[in-house]
Amino acid sequence: MTLLLVIIVLALVFDYINGFHDAANSIATIVSTKVLTPTQAVLWAAFFNFMAFFIFKDHGVANTIAKTVQESFITLPVIFSGLVAAIIWNLLTWWYGIPSSSSHTLIGGFAGAALTHAGFNFAAINAEPVIRTVSFIVLAPLIGMLVAYLVSVWFIFSFRKSVWPSLLSSMLMVGVTIVLFMFMETNPEVIKSHFESPILRVLFYEKNFKWVLLAIILYTLGIFTLFLNRMNHAKSNEWFRKLQLVSSAAFSLGHGGNDAQKVMGIITVALIASGEIEKFEEMPVWVPLACYGAIAAGTMSGGWKIVKTMGTKITKVTPFEGVAAEAAGAVTLFLSENLKIPVSTTHTITGSIIGVGATKRLSAVRWGVTTQLFWAWVMTIPISAVLAALTFMLVSAFS
Repeated sequence: MTLLLVIIVLALVFDYINGFHDAANSIATIVSTKVLTPTQAVLWAAFFNFMAFFIFKDHGVANTIAKTVQESFITLPVIFSGLVAAIIWNLLTWWYGIPSSSSHTLIGGFAGAALTHAGFNFAAINAEPVIRTVSFIVLAPLIGMLVAYLVSVWFIFSFRKSVWPSLLSSMLMVGVTIVLFMFMETNPEVIKSHFESPILRVLFYEKNFKWVLLAIILYTLGIFTLFLNRMNHAKSNEWFRKLQLVSSAAFSLGHGGNDAQKVMGIITVALIASGEIEKFEEMPVWVPLACYGAIAAGTMSGGWKIVKTMGTKITKVTPFEGVAAEAAGAVTLFLSENLKIPVSTTHTITGSIIGVGATKRLSAVRWGVTTQLFWAWVMTIPISAVLAALTFMLVSAFS
């Protein structure tokens, strides 16, 4: 029981560290464009980190984390060792201002400790969730980059003085509406809900909240581009600054919904291993509440060294580009959460920032910095695994 309590405390400490380590992901662009002060930005991001508790209800990412290791090889010392390794790597990368992935260090630590416990028998690892997670080390930044590039091109196109931007913006909003209603008509759970109105059924069915929010973001961008070609540069820049509040809030929701769930998965696994509960679905409500609270508190602490890397070293970011990057990051995080894949918000927003930089010219992106970040991402899982293995050996020697 004592070790279980230690693990829960360590998990929440990791979640807190994750918050201030990844605070830069949510606030880097909005701070670098001077839309909000650093203090205002972390409060804004922390609020929406916590609001994700009310929106992301299926806990699919948490379940994926929980299934990283075969159940028969999960013990409290394994979980403890994985958490210690993840905390060490997170603190090291934070100290040196490296925007590494809290998700991957947690997975690497958990897997490394389990492998050591199993005598380096790879049967201890569930390959499917690990492969899906590792694949998104590449896919998440690429998706973010592509979406950010397309959004940026869309905004640039909308500045043209012709009828086409307004016409295509209207088509975008109609398309979003059609997709929502198609989902409503084909999803039996929605149809069986208690609302008579089909619109209320799709809006208030709890598993749809995240998609309704995403639709609102797209509607907002669509409505804005209807009028963009009628504005001068100064006026449009003023509106982009206001839109950054929306896009950064959406990204912070995605950050909270994805990252807090990773620790939820670890705590729930610990509860199962200790016999407190029997299966993942019995996760007590205090677990997500505590995890969302911890990551929000961590975000309020900030991570200024990483803000500098994310907000200024990759490429110069304007309010226009900040909206594009954050909106693209939010879309990527909402998509990955729906696929139940624990992705790195760091990788996602980095790819998005590169995407908006590439619309100007490829040389606008500082590829040397980007290459350094990529190597940090690649090394996170193996280094965390080694740290966890050493920690487990140490724990075993004294137990």
